[in-house]
Amino acid sequence: MSLVDRYLLRLAFWPMVGAMGVTLIALLLERILRLLDMLAASNDRFGFVAQLAVNLVPHYVGLTLPAAFFLALMVVVNRMNQASEIDALLAAGVSLTRLAAPYLCLAAALTAVSLLVFGFLQPYSRYAYRAVLHSAQNAGWNGLVPAETILIPSKDLTMTTDEADAAGQRLSHVFIRRITDKGREEITTAGMAEIRRSPDGKTVKLMMQNGQQLRFNDLGRPELLSFKDFTMQLPVTGPAKLLRARGGDERELTLFELARQARSGHSMIAEAALKSELYGRLAKAFVLPLLTLLGVPLGLAAKRSGRAPGMVVGGVLLLAFFHAVQLGQGLAATGRVSPEVAVGGPFFAMAAIAFTVFFTSRKRPGETPVGRAMEGISALISRFKLKRAGTPA
Repeated sequence: MSLVDRYLLRLAFWPMVGAMGVTLIALLLERILRLLDMLAASNDRFGFVAQLAVNLVPHYVGLTLPAAFFLALMVVVNRMNQASEIDALLAAGVSLTRLAAPYLCLAAALTAVSLLVFGFLQPYSRYAYRAVLHSAQNAGWNGLVPAETILIPSKDLTMTTDEADAAGQRLSHVFIRRITDKGREEITTAGMAEIRRSPDGKTVKLMMQNGQQLRFNDLGRPELLSFKDFTMQLPVTGPAKLLRARGGDERELTLFELARQARSGHSMIAEAALKSELYGRLAKAFVLPLLTLLGVPLGLAAKRSGRAPGMVVGGVLLLAFFHAVQLGQGLAATGRVSPEVAVGGPFFAMAAIAFTVFFTSRKRPGETPVGRAMEGISALISRFKLKRAGTPA
């Protein structure tokens, strides 16, 4: 590796790490807030959220890696272009292909990382995420009552309280709805209450003060009981059964498992769904070298037409590619389109665009179809503004 190669890679490394880190943290924080809201009734919600966030990392790494690489490539090439470093390299006999070579090597390394993430880390982390979420949503009730939360420990018991201390044991303005063993509804309210757990940990005593209880007698007539002190014994519910075994969804299978089950023809999952998932992961991983062929010419074109048009066009193409692959996977899974066409079509279309932009820019670096189109649009806008101002173009 020459000195120029190391210099180019070093310039791209930190922008890529920075873009990926900022995007990853932003996505995780947004998801963590939603998880905290979803698991507000769980008494160990912070422990569950931490496990869920860890299992979300491979998913978001797969999303942010191509975007961070492309953004870093555009920023570095444009920065070198503005400082005339690219002009000096071209004048020294370094071709556009040679200039893109270290970034193609970096893209190849990132493709291997993407195959590891898409092919192996994401399937296991997806199943682990679902297992933790299942445990969190079915963790049972351990006897603590958080404030302003509707608890349903069982189908026969519903509880809520307006205020509670940090431990969830001293409550105020309590509401309890319970279905008795005889199938009758019982409503209890209290101004104050205290929860005490039994030594065996199987029940809790709810000691209430200054409340009322509405219940129905054996004749079905309502009775209203006012009390100063009243004790109710409630059961503590345990966790529900564990989640099913991994492999019930094609997104939980590794690349090797997808290929093996699709080839065997005896899988419980449809063959079209298995192939579409397999081809979709491969397409998302192997798009990284294409981003190099697209990003270097667009970065060079930024000196003439500005940085924004190239970044906008590149971002739109990348976003359109991922959405097209996702749409193709959905169509292939339903059997409407073959997986090869539904997923391969967007990939080869992206490859055709990248190769066209790169090879048309080899003779005159910086001049690309995208750059010429943006220059034409800018010229039309300028003429329109001059015409509105009354100045001849």
